[in-house]
Amino acid sequence: MEHRLKGDFEIRNRVLLSLRPEARDYLHPRLVTRRLSQGQILYEDNAPFTHAIFPHEGVVSMNADLRDGRGVEKASIGYEGFVGIALMMGGGEAISQSSVVVPGYASWLSIADLDEAIARFPCVRHAMLRYAKCLIIQLLESVACNSLHSAEERICRWLLHADDRVVENVFKLTQAALSQALGLRRATVNMVCSRLMEDGAISYSRGDLTVRDRSVMEGRACACYGRISRTFEKNSQPLARFVEELPLMPRAIPDDS
Repeated sequence: MEHRLKGDFEIRNRVLLSLRPEARDYLHPRLVTRRLSQGQILYEDNAPFTHAIFPHEGVVSMNADLRDGRGVEKASIGYEGFVGIALMMGGGEAISQSSVVVPGYASWLSIADLDEAIARFPCVRHAMLRYAKCLIIQLLESVACNSLHSAEERICRWLLHADDRVVENVFKLTQAALSQALGLRRATVNMVCSRLMEDGAISYSRGDLTVRDRSVMEGRACACYGRISRTFEKNSQPLARFVEELPLMPRAIPDDS
């Protein structure tokens, strides 16, 4: 199946948008943009990276596969980040399976082009490392969230993040995919979603989920949603913010001898 998009597309990825104009101009002709299909496997665990993938719309899950065949989401990635964070940590292999839960589109950048961009433009490394910090915060929040918060709180948080990552407020999502991402029983997800539909917070029909009332959803989501969202928002600021926050060079120590 051909996934390549035809014609123009909107660059919505916040890592790319935070770069300096000269870096974006360099990368633009080197990006290959394709659709993200629901259920598509981008990388298997331990597979060698050939490209960094920058989503513009949709949700990609980093999954943990358990011995009994079950799976659960470690973290999710949308237009605030990219797939391939291990590349910035000295590794060339995927640290988990990455699969598409909510369809959309993304840009592929070859490792050779990424290495060249990092060598030419320091802002590329700075932007990617700033996102790495965001991903670590999301991972830590997820550990606490999965241990302490109710199924309804976690489902509302996940759906709000998904809603943030799509252009329209309707997106494709199966209850089976949501239950697997959160490590919940299908019956539990069905019960919570039915309650949210009854209260007018969401609507769900033939795999299309629509967030109808964000105020209700935010009121029922755990505080993790706000903390993670604020972290993503800070990371999306123009690169001038990044330069201001870079560590200062150490001062020379006077020689008293």
